[in-house]
Amino acid sequence: MKAVKKIEMSSLLLEVLLIIISFFFILPLFWMFMTSFKTAGQITQFKEIIPFPFSLRSYIEGFSSSPFIRYIFNTVRIGILCVIGTLFSCSLVAFGFAKFKAKGKNILFIILLSTMMVPQTVTLIPSYMLYSKLGWINTIIPLVAPAFFAGSAFNIFLLRQFFSSLPNDLAEAAHIDGCSWIQIFYKIYIPNTIPALLVVTINQLVFVWNDYMAPLIYLGKPSGFTIALGLNMLKAEAGGAMDSGPLMAMSSISILPLLILYISFQKYFVEGLATSGLKD
Repeated sequence: MKAVKKIEMSSLLLEVLLIIISFFFILPLFWMFMTSFKTAGQITQFKEIIPFPFSLRSYIEGFSSSPFIRYIFNTVRIGILCVIGTLFSCSLVAFGFAKFKAKGKNILFIILLSTMMVPQTVTLIPSYMLYSKLGWINTIIPLVAPAFFAGSAFNIFLLRQFFSSLPNDLAEAAHIDGCSWIQIFYKIYIPNTIPALLVVTINQLVFVWNDYMAPLIYLGKPSGFTIALGLNMLKAEAGGAMDSGPLMAMSSISILPLLILYISFQKYFVEGLATSGLKD
């Protein structure tokens, strides 16, 4: 009985600790949302966290001062293309590492994982020179093409671990029935890898949504800007003004899709992360 009580007490303390920590993570988001509903006077006075009455002034000014809907559309378009390319390339490479037998496969996998230690700035100049000679600057191709042909070492590792956890008997039974490797991949293994694919999808969308450096370098026309560039322009226009309402309003709108996506697929996200480490 004492051991059970100790376990219950430790679990309770852990939950209280997690609640306290989560409060510090949620507080900045809560402040941002509340600030977006304040008037200019309420923002400069710093007297109340929750505004009363609520004002949509910041949202109206934010949309009227910048083509933010266009920025959202551009980001969504790039995000969808990158997700499609990442799922296609990473799943194929991960399946090969998990199920095919070849000499030097483990060495190639180690080399692949080592690329995660290479900073993006190292490949920035060579990539820009290549895309410039191809005439891809000021287009979304430099932002989308790597997802189809380069993949992501972390996503490949994640999917490879998930594929490795699935039994090889599935492939052997399908071979007996006359299925090719492509059919085995798409008809048998992919349907059983949905949780991991959702994790990859969320990771890629979050990366594209928050990416600032690549759009800044490759997108020169304001009509093609993404949300990250749009928020930076809005911040620059505000300058040193105390009225941060429009910036907070547009920031709140930009973060809502990711919050809704994560909350909707949280169960599969946790399942995908947990299952991917079952087998080495």
